[in-house]
Amino acid sequence: MSDDIQHLYKKYIKGTINKAPVENMVILVCKLTNAVKNVINCVEPKVYATSRMLKHLYDSKPAEEFEFLIRNIDKVTKYPDIIYKNKDGKRGDFGFVKEINNELYFCSLEIKESSDGDNGPAGIYIVTGFRIRKKNYSNGYELIWSWKGDNPSS
Repeated sequence: MSDDIQHLYKKYIKGTINKAPVENMVILVCKLTNAVKNVINCVEPKVYATSRMLKHLYDSKPAEEFEFLIRNIDKVTKYPDIIYKNKDGKRGDFGFVKEINNELYFCSLEIKESSDGDNGPAGIYIVTGFRIRKKNYSNGYELIWSWKGDNPSS
């Protein structure tokens, strides 16, 4: 599915000026595994990205980090190593963390219970994503699930 994200980026985001408005588009990124879906207690397993979220990443992340994220965001969301309950005051319900190439990547996800027309169907939406640079970043987050060995635990 990362091809769809790259297509959305090339068509609606690439070359736009900082903070410029973009057309609101929604695409399917992946479907959660049953294990992950059960951990976050959601009915709809589909994970979506929006052009507005991509524009936010494009404007705020270094190019190398942005490009890595759009190529790998489906891996972080479908196969997280760790799931946190997001902190109060932060946008999103959960933080998914995945180690890729010896780096940790964090995606904040928000559950939307019902469809609201132009803003997309019910499902799970990626709010933001980034590389974790500080080892203590996860301090203060409530751990709700992690892989230990090859077995999920809660």
